[in-house]
Amino acid sequence: MDVKKVLLVVLAILCATVAHASAHSSFAAKDPGVRGGPAGAGAAITGLNPYETSYFLSGMQTFNEVDSVSGAVPGTGIGLGPRFNLDTCGGCHAYPATGGSSPFVNPQIAVATKEGALNTIPSFITSHGPVREVRFKYNPDGTRDGGVHDLFTISGRYDAVSCSIAQPDFVTAALKNNLTFRIPTPTFGAGLIEYIPDDVIITNKNANSKLKKQLGISGHENTSGNDGTITRFGWKAQNKTLMTFAAEAYNVEQGVSNELFPQERDETYGCVYNHIPEDYTNFAAILPLDSFSDVAKFSFFMRFLAAPEPAPATGATVLGSILFKQVGCSLCHTPQLTTGKTTTAALSEKTVNLFSDLLVHNMGQGLADDIIQGNAGPDEFRTAPLWGIGQRIYFLHDGRTKDLMDAILAHQSPGSEANRVIDNFNNLTEAQKQNILYFLRSL
Repeated sequence: MDVKKVLLVVLAILCATVAHASAHSSFAAKDPGVRGGPAGAGAAITGLNPYETSYFLSGMQTFNEVDSVSGAVPGTGIGLGPRFNLDTCGGCHAYPATGGSSPFVNPQIAVATKEGALNTIPSFITSHGPVREVRFKYNPDGTRDGGVHDLFTISGRYDAVSCSIAQPDFVTAALKNNLTFRIPTPTFGAGLIEYIPDDVIITNKNANSKLKKQLGISGHENTSGNDGTITRFGWKAQNKTLMTFAAEAYNVEQGVSNELFPQERDETYGCVYNHIPEDYTNFAAILPLDSFSDVAKFSFFMRFLAAPEPAPATGATVLGSILFKQVGCSLCHTPQLTTGKTTTAALSEKTVNLFSDLLVHNMGQGLADDIIQGNAGPDEFRTAPLWGIGQRIYFLHDGRTKDLMDAILAHQSPGSEANRVIDNFNNLTEAQKQNILYFLRSL
């Protein structure tokens, strides 16, 4: 695109928006809503060879597979439960394409009573609300909990006739303010994120240090307890690799034991139906692809999943991107990082337009979930990558809002590193705020 032409368009829009704001003093910036049009996501990253493409496609098929308790339900895999949040990865990571985040209609409603299950739907799960997992902040004795308490059990299902266990007491926990929620993180471009070297993250952390200090920004990396390297997946950047991320989710969200998490989370007598691990490497497979575990296939799919494509730039979005940087948003939501050398050419030494520094930051009392994971404290979260946000329905770690403006303003509360940046945002004209919203919905 011709730079001179873009600048002229930006100038024209700036003049028009200022004039509009002057003529209509009641004008208030508003989230334009979920961007329509093609998904621009869900496909394989460009440059894969035929072998890598076959692994991607196999992984996608497994990612969308529905699990039942022992595979007795036609067309299902093995290992659901005894406790679970959903019966397929693709149901949680569904929008705007497989690998994304919560869809418009929450599949957790239907799965609660699927195959005869006797679950009651908790009050915080609704048909047109986000897919959620729930954590209890504290144990009854006051010590920290922080673990996921699955919404549903297999009790009553036709393929689990001997199982009888109760759902957690969400009502009492809610009355005690002991619940906190998480929604699915999109996995688009996850392989690119996995191959960003630690020194790239640290160099970016140390960049613009004077300005960051002036604005009160002091994020830090979360790290692996064993080797000390930077972890980067999950709402608190608690997982190091896609393999770990996939294996933990398979065990926690669907109750499928696997080679990284081989024990059932609930071993109540009468509710454990299969050998452990339920998902495993099949050394007797004739075809190479058939030998891999589901967890390995999940990681293939996510690793080779392309980054989301932004909408074509307009004068308003170009101006919004400039303002996004000027107010200080880009100091945490870093527009670009780069991958290192890797054996997969499609992922090697690539620019990653993720809009995240992959660090965890103190987000203040308003967003604090009171959960500690690794080096991430009770009020700290990973800077959420903004690529694909234009087609995201729910925002923030718990999906509390569909409104992008609300999500921006929620960054400001006592203790938040974003307070001064949000002050800068609030000092913009409504027209300028609107252009930032247009820019974000273009990503």
